Amino acid sequence: MGAGAQGLTRTPHGPAAGSGTKAAVAAAALAASLALWFAASARLPAYVLPPPGEVAWAVADFFSNARKLGHLGATLRNIGVAIALSFTLGSVLAFAAHYARWSEPTIHRRLSPFLNSFSGVGWTLLAVIWFGVSMTTVVFAISVVLLPFALINLREGLQALDRELGEMAESFTRTRRRIIATVVVPAIVPFAFATLRIMFGVAWKVTLTAELFGGNQGLGYMINLARQDFDTATIFVVILFVIMSVYSADRVLLAPVERWLARRYGTATS
Repeated sequence: MGAGAQGLTRTPHGPAAGSGTKAAVAAAALAASLALWFAASARLPAYVLPPPGEVAWAVADFFSNARKLGHLGATLRNIGVAIALSFTLGSVLAFAAHYARWSEPTIHRRLSPFLNSFSGVGWTLLAVIWFGVSMTTVVFAISVVLLPFALINLREGLQALDRELGEMAESFTRTRRRIIATVVVPAIVPFAFATLRIMFGVAWKVTLTAELFGGNQGLGYMINLARQDFDTATIFVVILFVIMSVYSADRVLLAPVERWLARRYGTATS
């Protein structure tokens, strides 16, 4: 019986063991980072590198302060409005270039490369001149930076459409609107969601810069005020909040939904 039991013993390996090793490495890296943070903050002034305890108090103050939560709400509003605008406009342009072939060179060979090459800071500074320091400036700067992502990804989705499926749909109906609603849109849903996932991550980076230079509210504006007051702990709080929020939303919500859509519609997305 003892020999048989020994014969059934196996060394842990495979996905479970690999996950355990990755978790241990991540925990060790986090512990080492905190230790370095403690050691460095003991040697540097608080306005250069605040200690973890001071940042923890700043976190508590952030989530209990109505004014600071108002800045968070303004940032979320700017991101939501900008994503909606850029995705809608990008969809219209991508469909126009796909079905109105005469517009394809202008949209994909002229407009898209131009928007993709111009920096977000440049758009923000131009928007400050055009619209002043306002929400309009922030939303405009974010939208223009995000627009090429929608254009490029949706173009790829439209180009990946099954031509035979489209020809079969045309054999049943000649109504273009019906074909788009029942065949084209379901086929590009995974591409559209992947586009929104990318835009969500990029929007946070652009938003902080746009609010820093051209906003009168939002987390970027709050960072600017904290910089002037040498309140480095608040800057750390905003940075940590953005990192944790974007990572959590991407891994817990967006990535599983994207995988489900890929399985549901049989389309592989990155």
